[in-house]
Amino acid sequence: MRRFLFRRAAAAAAVLLGTTVVTFVLARIVPADPALAYLGPKARPEQIAEIHHQLGLDRSLPVQYVNYLGGLVRGDWGISIGTKQPVTSEIFGRLPATLELLAAAMTVALVLGIGLGVIAAVRRQRLADHVIRMLAIGGVSMPAFWLGLLLQVTVFGQLGLFALTGRNDPDLEFTDPIQEITGFHLVDALLTGNAAGFTDTLTHLVLPALTLAAYPIGVIARMTRASMIEVLAADHIRAARAYGLRERMTVGRIALRGALPPVVTVAGLTLAYSLTGAFFVEVVFNWPGLGQFAATALLNADYPAIMGVTVLGAAAYILVNLAVDIVQARLDPRVRLA
Repeated sequence: MRRFLFRRAAAAAAVLLGTTVVTFVLARIVPADPALAYLGPKARPEQIAEIHHQLGLDRSLPVQYVNYLGGLVRGDWGISIGTKQPVTSEIFGRLPATLELLAAAMTVALVLGIGLGVIAAVRRQRLADHVIRMLAIGGVSMPAFWLGLLLQVTVFGQLGLFALTGRNDPDLEFTDPIQEITGFHLVDALLTGNAAGFTDTLTHLVLPALTLAAYPIGVIARMTRASMIEVLAADHIRAARAYGLRERMTVGRIALRGALPPVVTVAGLTLAYSLTGAFFVEVVFNWPGLGQFAATALLNADYPAIMGVTVLGAAAYILVNLAVDIVQARLDPRVRLA
């Protein structure tokens, strides 16, 4: 395990270094002047030159990169050009909202995806299987922003269910404010016994979580179905049925356990993908997470913010892949960490 973690840490460092190089160069290629975003369109040339000097943009690219890398190691990710606040405080202040949305979406995706995949495998080539496969293909193919708008129009607009946008109702701040403890409003509301805050947060969370979960549900359901079909045809499953074990135990405990390793791999990849896919969902639902911050940073050529979000996303991919490898080794003794 120690050798495995050491090798993965070295590989992670190389990946992060390459990510910073590529992102740094691409951000500087964009024909936009961050000083104008910092000062405004009516800034005078001497003011622009002063901001270039303060931000270090008047130096060569290698010098700028070395300075940025040194600050990154020290925990100084720069100052956001758009908000004029430290990038670390902007990112980690918005991170809990994104993680709460992501956790809710992946919980829904795992429960529905695995459940639907098992049903489709058990009822292979029947009506339920065909319906589930069509739903899975639709979830994978449907753009998140379009699905979000569709849910807003139908579920909220026509049925009047749940909330349209935002993380909480503005009036909640005056009636039952949520006390910030962890940054996760559902958890904070439970810890403080704020039933109204918990209900309001859950109401606002449902539609964006379903939108973000659509793609993972489709991928996980299809992989679960394929893996379960293969396992159900194995000799040990036929032997379990021959011994008279109940079908629920045979499918739910024995077959599903053998089918989980590839499902875990796909779930990990979709989790990392959903971290960036959440940006589109946050913009549609006005969710105050990293998505709005990243979108604004791209529009304003906010180099420090763009770099910070990119590095955070790359680190999330690495950590998720590491966790998937460890979980696979625990589920399947034939898998060795190497």
